[in-house]
Amino acid sequence: MINKQHTSKLQRLQELLLTTLLGDIPTIAFGPKLRNLVYPQIFYQMGKLIYIQHGVEFLGTSAIEMGNGVYIFKGVRLDAQGHPNNKISLGNGVALERYIDIGCLDNTCISIGDETFIGPNVCIAGPGNIKIGKHCMIASHSGIYANNHKFASVTQPIKYQGITRQGIEIQDDCWLGHGVTVVDGVTIGKGSVIGAGSVVTKDIPPYSVSVGIPARVIKSRVSKDLVTS
Repeated sequence: MINKQHTSKLQRLQELLLTTLLGDIPTIAFGPKLRNLVYPQIFYQMGKLIYIQHGVEFLGTSAIEMGNGVYIFKGVRLDAQGHPNNKISLGNGVALERYIDIGCLDNTCISIGDETFIGPNVCIAGPGNIKIGKHCMIASHSGIYANNHKFASVTQPIKYQGITRQGIEIQDDCWLGHGVTVVDGVTIGKGSVIGAGSVVTKDIPPYSVSVGIPARVIKSRVSKDLVTS
C-alpha cells in the first residue's frame, strides 16, 4: 500500500511538472509539437498526430488514453483522478472544442468513440459510466450527467443523502443540439437526433427525432411518420 501511494505521488509530480512546463506554450512557439513529444511519457496511451492547444488541464494522465488524430482545444479539462479504476478514452479523430469539462469522479469509465465532435462548454460527468459512440455530434452547452442525487429525507441535507449511478450510453451517429441535457440511466439509440434545449430522461429508440422537456419522440428517421404516443 505504501509503495502504491509513493508511486502515485511520483506520477502526479511528473504530471504536474510536464503539464505546467509545456501546457501553456502556444502554437506559434511549437507548443503542440513539444507536447506530442513529451506527453506520451505520462499518458496511459497517446496516438500519433494529436493536436493539444495551450491551456488544456489534465488530471490523472496515467488513466487517460487517446487514439490518433485527436484535437483538444484551449480550456478543456480532463479529470481521471479519484479512483484507481477510472479511465477516460478518446477514439481516433475525436475533437474536443473549447472549455469542455470531463470528470470521472469515482470508479468510472468515460469513452468517446472515433470521429465524435463535442462543442464548446459541454460538461460530461460521472461517477456513472458514460459511453459515447462513433461519429456523434454534441453541440455547445450540453450536459451529460451519469449521477442523480437522492432526496427522500426532508430532515437531512440532500448533499449527504448519496447518489445513484446507472450510467449513460449515446450510440453511434447521434446528434445532440445546443443545450441538451442527458440524465443518468438513459440510452440514446443509434442515429438519433435530439432537438436543442431538450432534457432526455428516458431511453430514445434508434433513428428517432426527439424534442422537449422531457424529450419526446416526434418522428422516426426511418419511416418519416409522426409518432403520436
